[in-house]
Formats: sequence, C-alpha cells, structure tokens
Amino acid sequence: MLEQVLTEKRAALPVKITVKMLVSAIVIALAVLLPQVFHAALGAQGGTAWLPMYLPVLLGGCLLGTWWGLGVGLLAPLVSFAVTSLAGNAMPAAARLPYMMAELAVFAAVAGAFSGKILENGWMAFPAVLLAQTAGRLSFLALAAIFQGVSPLSAAAAWAQIEAGLLGLFVQAVAVPLLVMGLRLLLIRKK
Repeated sequence: MLEQVLTEKRAALPVKITVKMLVSAIVIALAVLLPQVFHAALGAQGGTAWLPMYLPVLLGGCLLGTWWGLGVGLLAPLVSFAVTSLAGNAMPAAARLPYMMAELAVFAAVAGAFSGKILENGWMAFPAVLLAQTAGRLSFLALAAIFQGVSPLSAAAAWAQIEAGLLGLFVQAVAVPLLVMGLRLLLIRKK
C-alpha cells in the first residue's frame, strides 16, 4: 500500500526506502512494546490469549507489502527476544523463537501480498488478515509437527497454543482491517 502511494507521489527511491524503514521500525517497536504491556497487565496468559505481537506484524504486512512485511515478521520476534533478554525475561522464549519468526514472517508476507488490492479497495484488508492468520498458524503447526522429534515443542503443544490464541486472532481479524482501512483513507486523501 505504501509502495503504491509513494510511487503515485513520484517519490524518489531513497525517500521510499526511508519511509519504509521508518514504518518498519515503528512496527517492530510496537511488536516489542505491546507484549510487554499485555504481560504486565494480564500476566503470561495475556500474551498467549491476545497475541499482541501479531497485531503490529499484520498491520506492517498490509502497509509494507510482501517483502518488507516478511522482513518485519522475521525481525519483530528476534528484536523482542534480544531486547527482553537483556532485561532477563526473554520474550518469546528461546525454544519458541524460531517458530514465531517463521509464523510471523508468513503472517506479514501473506498480508503483504494483498497490499496493492487493499489500496484499491480497503475491504480487502479483511480477507488479507484472515488468510494471513490461517497461513501463519498452519505454518506454526506444520513446523511443530515436523520438528517435534528434535524440539521441545510438539504438535499437540502447538495446537494448544493455537486454541489459546483464538480470541486474540478473532479480535485482530476485526481490529487490524479497520486500522488498515483508516490508514488507507488518510493515505489516499493526501494523494
């Protein structure tokens, strides 16, 4: 969505890269901060139920497109792990980190694949988010099943985590598209 808007405004390549880097940094910062807020307010179960890191990553995918979204999806859990490890409370846990990086990369890349369509029709944010959530959660489950023999995370444990996060996914399936539609209106108004 941002790419198309910047192209229509005839923004130079350095401007496009700067804008995308800034938006990516904001999304990653939100992906680090939101889980901290949820864990502080609701405990560890708050993060499991509401999946606060997923919201900014989905938003980033819709705004940034497939490739930049993929980068945000990979970096958000990694940066969160690095920053929170310094504080002595790594989030996500080291055993969950590679799964979360893969899952959020899929979330953002799939949502990003709809970026151009969302600019044309804001309502496309709804199927973008739903398909991203489905693909991401299925990739998590598949990876857990494939690597359960060498990983502490089994497919059954992954399924339990998916079930525990259904409420968060539902809320995000409504909230993220509405946020994206609002941002879209701001962006096209300034065209």
